[in-house]
Amino acid sequence: MACRAIGRRCTTGSVTVLGDIAQGTTPWAATSWAELLGHLGKSDASLQTLTTGYRVPRQILDFASLLLDLIAPQLAPASSLRQDPGSLTITAVAADGMARALALACDEALGRPGSAAVIAADGQVAELGAALRQAGVPHELLETDTSGNRLLIVPVSLAKGLEFDEVIVVEPTRIAAAEARGLQRLYVALTRAVSRLTVLHAEPLPAPLLGSALPAHG
Repeated sequence: MACRAIGRRCTTGSVTVLGDIAQGTTPWAATSWAELLGHLGKSDASLQTLTTGYRVPRQILDFASLLLDLIAPQLAPASSLRQDPGSLTITAVAADGMARALALACDEALGRPGSAAVIAADGQVAELGAALRQAGVPHELLETDTSGNRLLIVPVSLAKGLEFDEVIVVEPTRIAAAEARGLQRLYVALTRAVSRLTVLHAEPLPAPLLGSALPAHG
């Protein structure tokens, strides 16, 4: 309906529609540009694919793009003009060590300038908030932030459209398994960082993310 409303308002003029099919997280999201242009009533419109970016470092973008074969197989992976070998860290932790690993990652993020966020499955947010409170790490929940804290805990369902200097994604498999389009939701989470991305997991990573040599510690 949104696409049809846009199309009806540009029947005699022009409009530029910019989007990312891989970030379609709703059950009704278009799965291809051909489908979306059809909803706009502009099936013969010119389509230009943007394949080079600069917002996200190459290491992070390459990692997130491992999901594309499943979530948007018609899209070619984008490349980034920025490169930072220290921008991506994947850390496997023991099941009983997540709270400590999270507190350490947050302390490290707060030791550097800029904004920071912990992104996790909605059902895990309360647990992670309790762990950070117990560790004495200052933070706020995204929905209740009134204090200007540099560290936010963000439910993955609210992460789209946001960006942070540093992002800590917790348990990607839980994000992927939480809903029908969980892998699309995970792709959104992994691409919210503009400087550094840390992935913490006690559960095995989703299969697509195991297909590349990854920088890790832990």
